[in-house]
Amino acid sequence: MSDLSELRFFRTPAHPCSYLEGRQAATLFVDPQTPLDARLYSELSRLGFRRSGDYLYRPHCEGCQACIPARVRVADFRPRRRHRRLIKRNSDLTVSEEPARYTREIYRLYARYIDQRHGDGDMFPPSEEQFTGFLTCDWADTRFHCFRDADDTLLAVAVTDHLDDGLSAVYTFFDPDQEARGLGVNALLWQIQASHRLGLPYLYLGYWIRQCQKMSYKSQYQPLELLRDGRWRLHTSDGG
Repeated sequence: MSDLSELRFFRTPAHPCSYLEGRQAATLFVDPQTPLDARLYSELSRLGFRRSGDYLYRPHCEGCQACIPARVRVADFRPRRRHRRLIKRNSDLTVSEEPARYTREIYRLYARYIDQRHGDGDMFPPSEEQFTGFLTCDWADTRFHCFRDADDTLLAVAVTDHLDDGLSAVYTFFDPDQEARGLGVNALLWQIQASHRLGLPYLYLGYWIRQCQKMSYKSQYQPLELLRDGRWRLHTSDGG
């Protein structure tokens, strides 16, 4: 399907926002009966949609536009000094590209990460069914990029979707006991580099939320483009 005007959408009822206290949120989903493929996914990503499992969605909240789609302009990205230090710190890691599927090793790392980092979030408690339903997809071109140390111990997994104009950083989880490595930031820097190697112009980061610390960090990856009023515009403030 290439005519986006023919798509059907469903809006969820209002519910407490996960990011901004005291706010109500709603989500717009593409009709689950719609035949989806990587090409349509790419088109909708340019309109600010994200993937969760087999579903495509974007925030659609009454009276609030705090969640702004963000993407890194890859060719112009220059790592900062702290980024270069972090890359050097993790230079002993190797990265392998693996199919996006359940394995006991990968799930074990995911469960530890959710238990220790997101025990108060929507994904707790983790389960094998939830892992598969959240991260894998039948119609998307999804890869698990696995970061391992010299002992072949799995330390981080960057779940990455391949779009026609970039990579999409779907989710990253890592060993919560290896905080000094900065594994989450390292994985994102690797995804930027991977986009560049593949000749793709963008890395899609999901939603930037100025008022939410755990989402506002994305502005440190410059140049960053934000989707406002239907147009991708350069965001000039680094927000820290």
